[in-house]
Amino acid sequence: MAEAPPSGDGHGPAPDPGDGSGPYQGYVYAYPHKTAYRPLEPRPPLREVWAGEPTGSLSLYLHIPFCEVRCGFCNLFTRTGAPEELVTAYLDALERQAHAVRDALDAPRFATAAIGGGTPTYLSAGELTRLLDLTEKIMGMDLRAVPLSVEASPATATADRLAVLAERGATRVSIGVQSFVDAEARAAVRPQKRAEVEAALGRIRETGFEALNLDLIYGIDGQTERSWRHSLDAALAWKPEEIYLYPLYVRPLTGLGRRARDWDDHRLALYRQGRDHLLAAGYEQVSMRMFRLPGTGNATEYCCQRDGMVGLGCGARSYTADLHYSYEYAVAVGQVRAIIDDYVRLAPEEFAVANVGFRLDAEERRRRHLIQSLLQAEGVDPAAYRDRFGTEAADDFGGELALLADRGWLEPVGGPEGGADRIRLTAEGLAYSDAIGPALFSGRVRALMAGYEAR
Repeated sequence: MAEAPPSGDGHGPAPDPGDGSGPYQGYVYAYPHKTAYRPLEPRPPLREVWAGEPTGSLSLYLHIPFCEVRCGFCNLFTRTGAPEELVTAYLDALERQAHAVRDALDAPRFATAAIGGGTPTYLSAGELTRLLDLTEKIMGMDLRAVPLSVEASPATATADRLAVLAERGATRVSIGVQSFVDAEARAAVRPQKRAEVEAALGRIRETGFEALNLDLIYGIDGQTERSWRHSLDAALAWKPEEIYLYPLYVRPLTGLGRRARDWDDHRLALYRQGRDHLLAAGYEQVSMRMFRLPGTGNATEYCCQRDGMVGLGCGARSYTADLHYSYEYAVAVGQVRAIIDDYVRLAPEEFAVANVGFRLDAEERRRRHLIQSLLQAEGVDPAAYRDRFGTEAADDFGGELALLADRGWLEPVGGPEGGADRIRLTAEGLAYSDAIGPALFSGRVRALMAGYEAR
């Protein structure tokens, strides 16, 4: 079957990331976004979905959709104040789902694991133990033998919870600090005190995890270059192996989304300040958001361009080569609660099928590879692209790449005999990742996202 050209899919040319619409169009952490997913009819059995898929280097993701408080900038699939009986019912459902998913997989081998949310450490120490038990006993993996990342918050990073995670093999703890300035935390509707943050970081370091990641946010109301530098230095004092710098977004159906204003120039200036400060402190830039101390990365990392993802939990997504699938997606509090309530009542057979998703044809698979590679600092490896798809990235996406090069956002990295070993974004190109990524979406994906009704 003939393959459509990248932008010749009936929905017009791709947007120009430098057309003046601003550098902050959207965080592309996955392609396509869940708002492009639609109900799958008929719902395919997971056995068919995973039949013939390579399962020797899978990533396992467990989603815990609970938090103690909902921050003003949050658009995650999560609810607050979940009673103990709901948490128990959720773990019961997660166990039923794990059995169904494991039955659909042929001799899986998991190379990485992550627990996200929400806030996984919303679970008590006993509940975390149950979660890790069912993961190992049902999915058949040794969590101590693979890199295991867990997200936490200052209020829930308690000694007993951290002890369970360390004993069960967690290698990385990621904690959302956002700001070390109390007034900025309040402005972001993040009710925490710096003393609480510092105490949590102390407990994490004392427990002895291999890697600590700190999340910081720039662009908060009232934040200045001086206060941003203060938070950066406070973070660096803990010598975290990783630091993520997130721009503040105002989003529909979130608290801060109701008072949006134009502050792109301010966010861009703070980003550049943060980037330069971390580079001067010896960190390497992995992507627009991620900075890492050299030599501290996990030996085995999930390759989002190639490896499959198995997701457990009502907010988790799973990836095969040609199908991405999950459950319903929502942001509004009432809708999220309804989806969670439905999930915990599902019968075992309901977990044996894929519900909503997006099927990737050959063009979408090439596009996903390009986007996921280009938004990393190391860029696109033309040889790896050629080996996988049998075509050249420069031929498949010549127009898009030329546009980026014309703006000074793309550069070749020299290889042998003067050839380009890689194609990567320049420093300024990385700064515009949140405009470049969405501009590379296919017309089909853009049309589906535009037709999604936020709820």
